[in-house]
Amino acid sequence: MTLNHRIDGLDSAPPLILGPSLGTSLAVWDPQVPALARTHRVIRWDLPGHGGSPAELLPSSAQSPATVGDLGRLVLELADALGLERFAYAGISLGGAVGTWLAVHQPERVESLAVICSSARFGEPQGWHDRATLVRAKGSTDPVAGTAGGRWFTQAFRGEPGAEAMVAAIRAIDPEGYAACCDALAGYDLRAELPGLTAPTLVIAGRDDPATPVAHARELADGIPGASLTEVAHAAHLANIEQPGPVLAALLGHLAAAEAPPADASPNDDGSRHSAGMAVRRAVLGDEHVNRAVARTSAFTSVFQDFITRYAWGEIWTRPGLSRQIRSCITLTALIARGHHEELAMHVRAALRNGLTPEDIQEVLLQSAIYCGVPAANSAFAIADKILREDEGH
Repeated sequence: MTLNHRIDGLDSAPPLILGPSLGTSLAVWDPQVPALARTHRVIRWDLPGHGGSPAELLPSSAQSPATVGDLGRLVLELADALGLERFAYAGISLGGAVGTWLAVHQPERVESLAVICSSARFGEPQGWHDRATLVRAKGSTDPVAGTAGGRWFTQAFRGEPGAEAMVAAIRAIDPEGYAACCDALAGYDLRAELPGLTAPTLVIAGRDDPATPVAHARELADGIPGASLTEVAHAAHLANIEQPGPVLAALLGHLAAAEAPPADASPNDDGSRHSAGMAVRRAVLGDEHVNRAVARTSAFTSVFQDFITRYAWGEIWTRPGLSRQIRSCITLTALIARGHHEELAMHVRAALRNGLTPEDIQEVLLQSAIYCGVPAANSAFAIADKILREDEGH
């Protein structure tokens, strides 16, 4: 028996393993996967008793309760089966605890780590023991389904279809698998081991999270050397469901920074610059746009296409000093200032691909109104609004 999992993205892309929260399946990552799969081989997995994973994967006796380490070893078995020596990892709540355990106990396997609405210790153990006992006694997860919405989502979001679907899915979870995961949470305390974690780490917190409050996220960020912290407004425990855009933007920025080559590893010949530039150009602008540009290339324009691929994309966009989100902000401002409207439309789409939210783009345009002029920003707002409306329609 192995963990049920799903893979999205190209086999040749850097691997990214995504861990779920207690009471959810791999579908909890649906809002982020399409964008993440553009640049990564994304592997999502189900907790035992959740989704398609057998509950029997975890021990369930009082004499030998399940641990987060047991879950970590199951993830390693999955990684081994897929031939992954090293991987980036991101996890929500219990899934984040599994990633933290892996980064502490198997540091050679974890390239980078992102923990979302998680903790180094999920409160007093007795509460988890009580929840496990209740679910086992009832033989059903119905008792916890009734209170999940209040933990997972802010009051304003609970009536949304996405929230209701997540809560409804709890009732299909195997009660023994759910209870075993509660046992694992009860015994989890990694606070003393955080200083030994060496992977580049991002901690994301929902500011309105009652299950793992922001104080838990700050304890993680303060305890892990070099960790960064992002707090997401108007989000409770499943922040990536309630506020998918800000969570995705933080993840993309973290992954890009963690995977950036060292400054002395830049392409150093025309052939490698062209290859690296074409890869970044496709990642930023999209295959459809680049394919159209390549198809339109003539003998006359080919030298220019080669030039911008090697120079703009292969030397500048590949540099490690700035994230792609920052480069998008700079590019948008320059195009607004010079009035290059066709290029501006293209780079609004690129900014969305790079992880900027519509709110981020709005701020860039407002800033440009001050330094580039109101008429220039007025035109930019009209162009960006059209692109954003088209993106919402998809």
